[in-house]
Amino acid sequence: MLGSRRSRRRLTTALAGLGLLVTGGALQVTTTATPAHAATTHRVLFDDGHAEEAGNADWIISTSKPDPLSQDSSPSSETDWTGALSSWGVALQKTGNYSMKTATSALTYGGSSTTDLSNFDTLVLPEPNTLFTTAEKTAIMNFVKAGGGLFMISDHTGADRNSDGYDAVEIFNDLMTNNSVDSTDPFGFSIDTLDVSSGYPAAISDSTDPVLHGSFGTVTKSLIADGTTATLKPADNSSVKGLLYRSGYSGNTGAFFATSTFGSGRVAFWGDTSPVDDGTGQSGNTLYDGWNDTGATNAPLALNATEWLAGASDSSGGGGGGGGTCTAAQLLGNPGFESGNTTWTGSSGVITNSSSEAARTGSYKAWLDGYGAAHTDTLSQSVTIPSGCSATLSFYLHVDTAETTTSTAYDKLTVTAGSTTLATYSNLNAASGYVLKSFDVSSLAGTTATIKFSGVEGSTLQTSFVVDDTALNVS
Repeated sequence: MLGSRRSRRRLTTALAGLGLLVTGGALQVTTTATPAHAATTHRVLFDDGHAEEAGNADWIISTSKPDPLSQDSSPSSETDWTGALSSWGVALQKTGNYSMKTATSALTYGGSSTTDLSNFDTLVLPEPNTLFTTAEKTAIMNFVKAGGGLFMISDHTGADRNSDGYDAVEIFNDLMTNNSVDSTDPFGFSIDTLDVSSGYPAAISDSTDPVLHGSFGTVTKSLIADGTTATLKPADNSSVKGLLYRSGYSGNTGAFFATSTFGSGRVAFWGDTSPVDDGTGQSGNTLYDGWNDTGATNAPLALNATEWLAGASDSSGGGGGGGGTCTAAQLLGNPGFESGNTTWTGSSGVITNSSSEAARTGSYKAWLDGYGAAHTDTLSQSVTIPSGCSATLSFYLHVDTAETTTSTAYDKLTVTAGSTTLATYSNLNAASGYVLKSFDVSSLAGTTATIKFSGVEGSTLQTSFVVDDTALNVS
């Protein structure tokens, strides 16, 4: 039915409509729990429930679990806690601003256990070696979506330390592509099937990035000793950013360390556990001191990233985070358009319950363009973002087109916040379902800004830009 037109919109094919309905149903998972952010203490949960100690690995901050303080309540050196990640834990503990626990059982969110994710600001996954269950993946994704920080530390392909058929590369990719919350490349990257034997990935030049230039120091290089990288896909999540790259790589390939946002939360990826290994741990493990490697700055990288993920950084470089006096809230009115033509200002017919394009949830959505003729549609809402808040704008976008080109953007949707252009999408971004888009807009805190969608369509062949389930979350 490509190229056919009705008086207002082109009908999508039955197959495409079914795909949207299935996608929408799979993604519609809600929870009433939200990360409870402390004003001064940033709570970090290290996972040890997925074979993080299998084989020669020892990826724990302390053998005392869940509370490392039971081993030593006032550690001064890495050996006061036992584990290959003890330097990381002790460094955070010595600041007086962090509280740490270790999870040894299934990860949950919204439950009553002391290690439930709702009690923490950041979850660290240091090379898991068993698959997360369906319930765990739902818990992790909802935790991040609601404002939590997620630190994913991988290792090289084939590092199946417990011989169960899965390594960290497969486990993390499964988390991102096979969950009930959002499996449409939610973080904007995938982990490469690689085993890179050695190298010193270098940091990009960005003096404003809080992970590369945080309170724990400046990052220049990291270490790779049998690790992997990630491929970035900013078309799926424009917030994804490569911070350190394997030698000879840049842009969307060869990212050894990357950050992103999802919903109101923040995500960090590191391609190897060697940089956080401090060389000390339990007897019988052969470990390597990457933490203190003189050719790299691994300690500042791990600590700055933890600070950013937990929301402890003063910079507004990402989505989630606790601390401060900001009251967590969702600020947009009529965010799912279910109240019809209220709160938003837009072109006639943009907010609609037409069955020709399925809503992601509910009945209504915002449908810009789709005429197959020269046309412009707009949709906007002004919102006041309180001072001192971290702020994230998110929405789900479906692009449906009759264009057949794979190289020319004939029809475009531009998204702006105040005077800043956040992203531009086109007929080249057409896909069968909705994709979550997320943007940090913390720089607008203390102002009243207009969130605006502007769709401009060419003279022939329709492109529909369908938006649903918007949110502007502050924390």
